[in-house]
Amino acid sequence: MSEELTGYTVAVTAARRAEELGTLLERRGARVVHGPALRILPLSDDTELRRVTDACIAQPPDAVVATTGIGFRGWVEAADGWGVGTELLAALAPARLLARGPKARGAVRAAGLPDPWSPGSESSAELLENLLGGPLEGSRIAVQLHGQPLPDFVEALECAGAKVIEVPVYRWTAPADITALENLLSAVCAQQIDAVTFTSAPAAASLLSLAAERGCREELLTALRGPVLAACVGPVTHAPLADHGVAAVIPERFRIGALVRALCETLPMRSPTLPVAGHDLQLRGHAAILDGEVKQLSPQGTTLLRALAERPGRVVSRRALAEALHCAGGAADEHAVEQAVARLRSALGTPQLVQTVIKRGYRLPLEPMRDSPRCADPL
Repeated sequence: MSEELTGYTVAVTAARRAEELGTLLERRGARVVHGPALRILPLSDDTELRRVTDACIAQPPDAVVATTGIGFRGWVEAADGWGVGTELLAALAPARLLARGPKARGAVRAAGLPDPWSPGSESSAELLENLLGGPLEGSRIAVQLHGQPLPDFVEALECAGAKVIEVPVYRWTAPADITALENLLSAVCAQQIDAVTFTSAPAAASLLSLAAERGCREELLTALRGPVLAACVGPVTHAPLADHGVAAVIPERFRIGALVRALCETLPMRSPTLPVAGHDLQLRGHAAILDGEVKQLSPQGTTLLRALAERPGRVVSRRALAEALHCAGGAADEHAVEQAVARLRSALGTPQLVQTVIKRGYRLPLEPMRDSPRCADPL
């Protein structure tokens, strides 16, 4: 199959570039649920940014750190709006210029400034290491913030003797309407989502904060530590989740495209393919893949097939299946189970995949792995 994410539901918490990420996921077959966890507020009219800009013009910094492309461009555009754009660039041009990643580097060059140094890892840690590699006593370093303070970064420079000028170009805040985020949170807690993507640390922190406010943080963490995969664009983004013991898939290159590719590799590996009744069966979120063909399932069908697939080859009682349906919000008697099984067989188009065991329940008739050699008969 070319659509690696067919059958999976992936949540997008991004505010910026959410449409781009959603499109990439949908092209690979995923069903996308969007709930922006925050929004960006530009500070073009902020008095603190104007004060910092004037200070840099009056006493040019010795080094300038650009952490994001959008932030550095915003700083230059705000200065232009105040009529001091030329003066700001003249003050920054002689400085030692550093950019955290290629987008920030591109923004610095687009402003007409010399090409800045950029770490190969695109990490703040390597950028800081480079700065600390030389004498900083008495130097002035302007650090463009990326929506939130950088206390550890700033403190390390100050301990080395530098005077740090923090440049607050924009800030993160809660979305004006949190309905979509609340719906996303509920779906994750109910484990109706297969993966949640995060492209910034504030987005991860925002989802955790909302869960705490709604009294469901433990449910959220249980989901993210178990069946719901967390996918973060980089280690900085992962940090708020890591603090709560949540592992995540992180691409080698901290890019949205690489994040999608990492999901394409990781999610199918979490869904084993089972040899059942002469067919290859894989359960993927809201769909089953039967011999490479997509079979869309109802919520009840998904619940039943998941309960059976957790114990392939073994009999699952009607009562256990009824309890599974009840936990998923459906009817909870054995007659409902029989009806749901009938609909599941119809959806799969191969009735023998779900075998009835008289007076006991149902099972997936698991076969020995066809590619494995048969065990030798015991002597």
